[in-house]
Amino acid sequence: MNNLCVIPARGGSKRIPRKNIRPFAGVPMIAYSIEAARKSGCFSRIIVSTDDEEMAEVARVHGAETPFMRPAELANDFTGTIEVIAHATEWMQTRHGAFSAVCCLYATAPFVQADDIRSGEAALATGKWAYAFTATDFAAPIFRSFQRHSEGGVEMFFPDKFAVRSQDLPQALHDAGQFYWGRPEAWLTGKRFFEPHSFPVLIPRWRVQDIDTLEDWTRAELMFESILRKSCE
Repeated sequence: MNNLCVIPARGGSKRIPRKNIRPFAGVPMIAYSIEAARKSGCFSRIIVSTDDEEMAEVARVHGAETPFMRPAELANDFTGTIEVIAHATEWMQTRHGAFSAVCCLYATAPFVQADDIRSGEAALATGKWAYAFTATDFAAPIFRSFQRHSEGGVEMFFPDKFAVRSQDLPQALHDAGQFYWGRPEAWLTGKRFFEPHSFPVLIPRWRVQDIDTLEDWTRAELMFESILRKSCE
């Protein structure tokens, strides 16, 4: 096993300031991702890519390495995940040799499970895929979705599916936003995630919650506390 885990955690989040280290159910948010990575047993190195010294310190306290500070040009609102992980991959491989696989694990993924991380590693190890990442199904059929016109009327996005029974519609999935296993060359060459070379690791909807607003944060904490209560019953 010679896998690298990279947790991107820049300091300049706007909608929820200091989101990556803000206390979530009493613990810095990033700590959940670090702990899941450690529990998985999949990684020889777990690093955090950040431009912020306070975030770097919190990461180190909870068991991750911070071998470099992310360049400012890769820490703005428009920098994509693939660019950040490619930078970390190149930096680490230049100094520590090649890695078998590189996993991007988001800092704001408190519901991520070590078992799912291991499932992603196993999928990538088959040699069939460039990436393996968490996904889940939509709560309602997207083929019945519609948009509202400015004057108030509606229009289906897929009008040809109007008469098709729900059970006969294709299953539609979306990114769960937890982790992305990838081959080093996939990151370095900028391959995209949502293509035939990627494998979805399916997880239940009740363990998926984007955390982009304070409302999202409150909902996620309530979900987290509910899961903890059930595990103790």
